[in-house]
Amino acid sequence: MISLDSIKAPIAKEMDSFEDKFRQSMKSSVPLLDKITHYIVKRKGKQIRPMFVFLSAQALGGITESTHRGAALIELLHTATLVHDDVVDDSFERRGFFSINALWKNKIAVLVGDYLLSRGLLLAIKNKEFKQLEIVSAAVEGMSEGELLQIEESRGVNLKEDIYFEIIRQKTATLIASCCACGASSAGANDEMIEKMRNIGEKIGIAFQIKDDLFDYGLGGKIGKPTGIDIKEKKSTLPLIYALNNASSSDKRRILRIVKRNSKNKKEVDHVINYVLQSGGIEYSDEKMRNYASNAIDEIKSLPETEARNSLIQLVQFTIDREK
Repeated sequence: MISLDSIKAPIAKEMDSFEDKFRQSMKSSVPLLDKITHYIVKRKGKQIRPMFVFLSAQALGGITESTHRGAALIELLHTATLVHDDVVDDSFERRGFFSINALWKNKIAVLVGDYLLSRGLLLAIKNKEFKQLEIVSAAVEGMSEGELLQIEESRGVNLKEDIYFEIIRQKTATLIASCCACGASSAGANDEMIEKMRNIGEKIGIAFQIKDDLFDYGLGGKIGKPTGIDIKEKKSTLPLIYALNNASSSDKRRILRIVKRNSKNKKEVDHVINYVLQSGGIEYSDEKMRNYASNAIDEIKSLPETEARNSLIQLVQFTIDREK
């Protein structure tokens, strides 16, 4: 699999300078806030979302200061939602690090999330980045609606496939869609091209989430062992939905009973995992993921051929081939 460093090559300089600009965008005169934001920067992930912003801009005319602001805006709002999500989910770990609420408790975590959100809004308003603010605000709206839709629908556990796709479109795909749209906007693209890039990003985001679903069954990960975390948390993911849709009445009742009532029992969770593995749910989900990624790549190929466009295609491939 091609490395992220190779994919990043056309935008390496911009990504290096982005890290400093992103850190500056979070600075505060309050020592506690500065300490927490420093912790956030230190535990940053692969920075795939800023890469989508920069590669989209580079492929459509070139990176500008507006591109840096768009990437920072998305990272600020995305980080704010993650901090709030950890509070909502009562989660004490993220990416192998303690979450903000685990170290500083819920009240401070909520306030930090609010602070990051306000910094993102101010960054856009002070620089008159109204189009980018519109794009990213729509994404945050979608993420909130998707989360609430998931909470509402997952009470029954037996989720319909169309509802599942609507949830992940809003929860995950809208943010990657906003990355591609902001990148296009920052390069001076017209509304038609911005919408085209948004649609491309949405397809990538759906493929990205299905890949995450597959990790729960030990597929693609370095360790290769099923975790069953989604099952323990009573989350209906695509492999499980497919298995339930094709199960006999008695098997379906048993699987639903386990997920609803015995999801903490390792033996029972293992039974669900094995049932899904044997049902064809993994192959079905993998095919769906690759179709979404392939459609996105086909649309990217219609852009002028450049190094950045080729890296954008490779980044899409990376999202479905990644090991974590």
